[in-house]
Amino acid sequence: MTMKKTLALTLLLFNATIQAQSKIPADFFKNPLAVDLVLSGTFGELRSNHFHSGMDIKTQQREGLQVLAAGDGYVSRINIQHYGYGKALYIQHPNGYTTVYGHLQKFSPAIEAYIKKQQYAKETYEIELFPKADELKVSASELVAMSGNTGGSGGPHLHFEIRDGQQRPMNPNLFGIEIKDTQAPTVNSLWVYPLGENAHVNGSGERQRVKLTPLKDGSFKAESINACGEIAFGVNTTDKLDGAPNNNGIYQIDTNLNGDNIFQLNFDRFSFSETRHLNQLIDYEYFSNNKSRITRLYVQPNNPLSVYKNVVDQGTINIQDSLTYLYNITILDFAGNERVIRVPIKGQQPTNTITKKTKETDYLVKANEAFSVEENGIDVYIPKGSLYEDTFLDISFTGDTIHFHEDNIPIHSNITIGFDVSEYSEESKEKMFIARLGYRGRPSYSTTYKKENRFTTGVRTFGDYTLASDVKPPSISPVNFKDGQWISSNENIKVRITDDLTGIKSYRATVNGKFILMEYEYKNNTLTHDFSDAILTETENKLKLIVIDNVGNSNTYEATFFRK
Repeated sequence: MTMKKTLALTLLLFNATIQAQSKIPADFFKNPLAVDLVLSGTFGELRSNHFHSGMDIKTQQREGLQVLAAGDGYVSRINIQHYGYGKALYIQHPNGYTTVYGHLQKFSPAIEAYIKKQQYAKETYEIELFPKADELKVSASELVAMSGNTGGSGGPHLHFEIRDGQQRPMNPNLFGIEIKDTQAPTVNSLWVYPLGENAHVNGSGERQRVKLTPLKDGSFKAESINACGEIAFGVNTTDKLDGAPNNNGIYQIDTNLNGDNIFQLNFDRFSFSETRHLNQLIDYEYFSNNKSRITRLYVQPNNPLSVYKNVVDQGTINIQDSLTYLYNITILDFAGNERVIRVPIKGQQPTNTITKKTKETDYLVKANEAFSVEENGIDVYIPKGSLYEDTFLDISFTGDTIHFHEDNIPIHSNITIGFDVSEYSEESKEKMFIARLGYRGRPSYSTTYKKENRFTTGVRTFGDYTLASDVKPPSISPVNFKDGQWISSNENIKVRITDDLTGIKSYRATVNGKFILMEYEYKNNTLTHDFSDAILTETENKLKLIVIDNVGNSNTYEATFFRK
């Protein structure tokens, strides 16, 4: 087949997939759990640096519930990692969609055997596999896994996603996955933002909270505000579903001015490539100081988020002197429950205005230009586009430490911090690393790249960074056995491993010189080997476990146990 024909066929198949997905199938996917679905997390929910890409389904506060294929298809990807989704399964469906099942405890016998074979062949727990279409076929409602708490899960639950043909996560509610919800969203606070040099609200150029009065019909009336110039609003809002106390994300926010729609935020679909731009959707400075998120009801410059719809003038309002305006906000959940806020605005030019305070420093970093600075053997390089807007940064150098602004503005892409370590001995450099200083100056490991006399790290959080040293090896201790013990009744062996400074980088376990698989659960610092792997067949078993931290300190634990 010629290249031109191949390209034409590829485009034809792509267009067919897009056309097939233009109408969302509302009756193809089944519930992935054989229980009533109650959620602890909703699609599009605002999380740290990302939107939640699926629904978190409660598993009755326990592990081991049967996870079922949401539709016919085949297992197209398996990803097992210490963090993130933990044990995750991906099923490709004939209609072009992919379903994802995360934080699993274990897989169905056939899938588990397939994975274990590859893990032992590669001698690794963390693994990513892409089975062929004919290797692991599944039918709708077939058992594919057991629910768990692996990876970055805060408790037992099933993370469930539906992705389109471009691997963009979509709201599972669109596909007929129904969740009972009779409660309207909650409005926690409303904020107004004067934008531009001459804008003001109630005589001030600073962000202000707007007083809200609840009305009998469930809506809110805001206090009348006096303003002039370009202004915009932000809201702190959450939603509760039936059967759960969790404060979840909302589905949609619409705003209109004097009856005309000017802004919509909608969580039907987004792409992973844009998700970090969530930090432009929220008021990041407020979040950094208060750990609470204000959703901006306007679009800031250089914000490419696709969750915005029907936006007029970026969602901002240009208030003219002596005119009156009515600004309405409608907050909706997927079930159609709504909460309305009405904001009367009066155009009025004040006699005295308190201007917005901007702290100027020696370092003005422009969003669309690269920036670098060096002092005391410490250098910083900020690539073009790492910041969302032009910003004055507070940067200072003291010895081996750099104060690199405060964590009150977001960083989009990695900024490089480098340290000259030529004055240190080779022996010292082996145990050194770059650390971010946290609470009370406690150092935490920042991935450090070492090249001769220069250490570098990539950062996406402002703060204090320094050189630190770690000479203490990881700690290893057995949990459910002792050296020389008979453990014939044990289903597994567990070992606790910890490292109090730079963290665990790698581990390797053997019994009688042969590799054994051990699953690492960082949340409780345990390594577990299941005897059901049927690798150990001898009575006397000599275990050797080597654990290495992130600067190369290692510890070795050896013990002998007996099994019939």
